[in-house]
Amino acid sequence: MGSEFGQLDWEGKDPELQLEMNHTAVDHTFLKTFHLELTEGRFFTEELKTDSDNFVLNEIAAKAIGADAPIGKKFRLLNKEGVIIGVVKDFHFTSLHKEISPLIMHMMPYQYWMYRNYVFVRLRSENIGATLAAIKDKWDKVIPEYPFEFYFLDKTIDNRYRSEQRFGVILRVFTILAIFISCFGLFGLISFAAEQRTKEIGIRKVLGASVTGIVRLLAKEFLILVIIANVIAWPLAYVAMNRWLDNFAYRADFSIEVFLFSGLLAVGIAFLTVSFQSIRAALANPVKSLRYE
Repeated sequence: MGSEFGQLDWEGKDPELQLEMNHTAVDHTFLKTFHLELTEGRFFTEELKTDSDNFVLNEIAAKAIGADAPIGKKFRLLNKEGVIIGVVKDFHFTSLHKEISPLIMHMMPYQYWMYRNYVFVRLRSENIGATLAAIKDKWDKVIPEYPFEFYFLDKTIDNRYRSEQRFGVILRVFTILAIFISCFGLFGLISFAAEQRTKEIGIRKVLGASVTGIVRLLAKEFLILVIIANVIAWPLAYVAMNRWLDNFAYRADFSIEVFLFSGLLAVGIAFLTVSFQSIRAALANPVKSLRYE
């Protein structure tokens, strides 16, 4: 695939307008092989030799040249002149980090293809091993001077975003680790607070305080701190996530509900951690509490 800036012309073009467009050589099976959708006109055929001079554009390219009805319009790429015979629905031909850009498809002799050492084959999912063996047999008969090597397109695409996948795994591991450490820290703090207030808890129980009241007394100050921490963390997380998502042309937006859910989850985990030790302290025998030294 290449790109062209100056050597482009089409019917009705403004002489002052200069656009950069990608272009790639294809054959008549390209549309079917890659399951592309034709929105206007037709695709290349073997029967019409004149198609070697014609062009198929994607939707963005058709919109970029300002043609409401692009089919049949004269078009020139470098020294090739023909007409636009079709428009295909926009598809990603580069990384999702970039927006879909204008694309011109045209036919040219196979020996001039940039990817002439590659053959793209669509396989059925069943019995892939036997299919690959049959393809290798044909390959070795036609071009034995080149070793047969194959790649799966889905694996290749997956490798493009392996860094994002690794980042996601690392983020999940550190999130779980942070929650685990935080729970231990909260458990230690509530244990220390309960020990410091052992006599107070005993006196409150003797005077008729309920288990729920004592748990609320011990847990309230820690839960308030967790809520304050969330309020501080939300804007920082928002800025960090927006900066990371800015690397993608097509991104998922997140709303306030995401932060509310994460805050409720954090408060819930903290409440469970704090409540466990608080209930133990509240259920202790008040006589032992009052004898506590």
